[in-house]
Amino acid sequence: MIFRTVLTTLFLTLCLGMDAQANESPRQASIFALQPFERAICCIKYYEGIHRKKDYPYVGYGHKLRPGEHYSSNMSLREADALLRKDLKELCTMFKQYGKDSLLLAALAYNVGPYRILGNKTRYPKSILLKKIETGNRDFKSDYVQFCHWKGKKIPSIERRRYAELMLLYME
Repeated sequence: MIFRTVLTTLFLTLCLGMDAQANESPRQASIFALQPFERAICCIKYYEGIHRKKDYPYVGYGHKLRPGEHYSSNMSLREADALLRKDLKELCTMFKQYGKDSLLLAALAYNVGPYRILGNKTRYPKSILLKKIETGNRDFKSDYVQFCHWKGKKIPSIERRRYAELMLLYME
């Protein structure tokens, strides 16, 4: 419970562009009062941060430039927010067949790439996480958190991100 309170306070103070409702003080406001899509946006913004020239080929809030795209590394926060929303909506569409788990899968795919979850013919098999969801197995939290490795090493900050995403987006 304390972790949830701290996380809520942290997201409220650090999420960009989030306003407390007029009849609530910031202390009374809660990230859980937001729609799940908005929670995902806040979570991604918090963990990705804004990417600039040094982060090329990533721009905005972690958008990886694709061939033919010409977004500026000095885009405004408003442009970065719009790009993030566009990308997350595309990923939600990609995972829409998974119903209530589509947003959770989209938030994960935003960070690790959709083909690490969906699999592809050449490099990645379909993830155990996705196989469990397809069979209706709702006990996949540990499989979700396993997406916290980078270059073969477990990264504690990424693991914390996975737990935050589960807390904010997992619908039982």
